[in-house]
Amino acid sequence: MSPTSARPTAATSADATPLSVLNALPHPVVAIDEQGRIVTANDAAEHFFQASAPFMRRHLLSYFIPFGSPVLDLIAQVRDRQAPVSEYRVDVESPRLPGDKVVDVYAAPMTERPELVVVMFQERSMADKIDRQLTHRGAARTVSGLAAMLAHEIKNPLSGIRGAAQLLEQSVSDEDRTLTRLICDEADRIVKLVDRMEVFSDERPVEREAVNIHTVLDHVKRLAQSGFARSIRIVEEYDPSLPPVLANRDQLVQVFLNLIKNASEAIGEASDGEIVLTTAYRPGVRLSVPGSKDKVTLPLEFCVKDNGPGVPSDLIEHLFDPFVTTKTNGSGLGLALVAKIVRDHGGVVECESQPRRTVFRILMPAFTRARSDKMSFGS
Repeated sequence: MSPTSARPTAATSADATPLSVLNALPHPVVAIDEQGRIVTANDAAEHFFQASAPFMRRHLLSYFIPFGSPVLDLIAQVRDRQAPVSEYRVDVESPRLPGDKVVDVYAAPMTERPELVVVMFQERSMADKIDRQLTHRGAARTVSGLAAMLAHEIKNPLSGIRGAAQLLEQSVSDEDRTLTRLICDEADRIVKLVDRMEVFSDERPVEREAVNIHTVLDHVKRLAQSGFARSIRIVEEYDPSLPPVLANRDQLVQVFLNLIKNASEAIGEASDGEIVLTTAYRPGVRLSVPGSKDKVTLPLEFCVKDNGPGVPSDLIEHLFDPFVTTKTNGSGLGLALVAKIVRDHGGVVECESQPRRTVFRILMPAFTRARSDKMSFGS
């Protein structure tokens, strides 16, 4: 039902559309009078503005959003045109609205109450999660094709080059033998790189089962602390009541090993280096699972946080693309592989970064018997 077709009822405030209709919407909705005052706010708006409806009705909309916000201009345009107006990716973060508050805004006049304008905010976070997941799928498919081509066009000739170098090594001087050894070593290095990329072209169904994520994280933590993260403090903040995740255990180990290694390399030699592993149960966004018409919720949240210098802002949007890396000698395939594995599990991976606080967040489906029977042999 559109705001313009709603009529006052007993459940309506004096200057509002029926709250029962507005409360059914998942997005924040407010009605604004000619003075810019909020006269109606649904449940989602109370959560979004972190204030009760009675409190909001005592204030102007400008009290909650930043000074000079495009939202106020949008409302003025609606009044002038008497027609709906929308604006995308509007930043409404303010001291009263902390955190990342980027929204799409839809404003429309109420034909039956021309003094009121109805404004709906749609948070970009969920839409961006879906957009990023689709981007990661496309990136993984690109690497899949490239890996298949490299395996055929590079590994076979390299095998011949390496064999020829080994034959030459038997009949050349000691000085030249250094060169033949270099040829063999470089050929081996390229083969290893191609082998890593071939993982992306593996489209075989993933066998999944109920996996205790804390067992996986404990295993990865032991591996890290016995090697590359020996001098870094690793903190655990787990939800002990978390249900199992529907996943392949070995692939989860690979995911978190990559993320923790990435975090430890970002921290470097800092004396106060710290990595925090967290697990939590969150209300999940519904997403389509690759290879299935079904949609699943992703209520399980796993995070790897570090206090390193952060990811450069110009790389953050492309961090999971192949060959994107901040490391001098990095291949740029580790995070692309993380994105592929998470995608194959029907999950979402994202990164938020600023100096001293980088968070890699993974959202995944929980294990249920029915889902396990249906998906254990398919992506």
